[in-house]
Amino acid sequence: MGRRGLYLAIAGAVTAAAFALAAVAAPARHFVDNSPTAIAVDVELVIAVDVSYSMDPDEQALQREGYVMALTSREFLRALRAGANGKIAVTYFEWAGQNDQKIIMPWRLIDGPEAADAVAAEIARAPYRRASRTSISGALRFAKPLFDASGFRGLRRVIDVSGDGANNAGPLVVPARDDVLAAGITINGLPIMLKRPTPGSMDIEDLDIYYEDCVIGGAGAFVVPIRERERFIEATRTKLLLEIAGRQGEPRVVPASAQEPRISCTIGEKRWQDRWGSGGFNFQ
Repeated sequence: MGRRGLYLAIAGAVTAAAFALAAVAAPARHFVDNSPTAIAVDVELVIAVDVSYSMDPDEQALQREGYVMALTSREFLRALRAGANGKIAVTYFEWAGQNDQKIIMPWRLIDGPEAADAVAAEIARAPYRRASRTSISGALRFAKPLFDASGFRGLRRVIDVSGDGANNAGPLVVPARDDVLAAGITINGLPIMLKRPTPGSMDIEDLDIYYEDCVIGGAGAFVVPIRERERFIEATRTKLLLEIAGRQGEPRVVPASAQEPRISCTIGEKRWQDRWGSGGFNFQ
């Protein structure tokens, strides 16, 4: 089966699975916003998108268009209706360097087509921007407290990280990831692999493996890599459907201290240091 066939098969399977999962909610062990006015939803979803300079304008447009079209797709709305509560909460922010995060859309409730259209329109009309460095750890540390007073009480809490490079600024990514997972939050990844790494560049060949071993984790965590521009929107929709359907499984974390890690979780910091000199990194 080709990659396109695989994506389509996953999308169809997810939509069907959503109906089966509607009556099997994840254990509510890690609710954060327990205020009396908090609205019960199936998932609280933080969408964190990379706007570093390594993302060219075309990639930025594709990244945003992918989420806009996914949120308004029939498959998404079908999966939404199949949830135990029939609604989700979502917020969307952009990130680059260690202290460069900007909320494009605060928490919004999606409970049907009209709300989905409004959310998609709000994301679509935000101006584009780009900034220096790539700090996945900074994005994760920014995302974690967003759940604290979201106004929603989700059966699941998920951070959806998309980007085209390894962490090269701020704290190391593994401790930041582990701190998020300790709070019962799942991290999923959308590694963007449209460019072929060149000598001297910051790009890495196996960004999908880096995301699997160093970034994602939690119950049902997964990575959907994007290697072709024409598959960008399709892959984003597939990823969103998997998150809404709430597939569950064993928490997935590959320890950075594994005896034979597939890729170094400090590869981004080391490449930055090799290219630009000391960046104050502590690789211990």
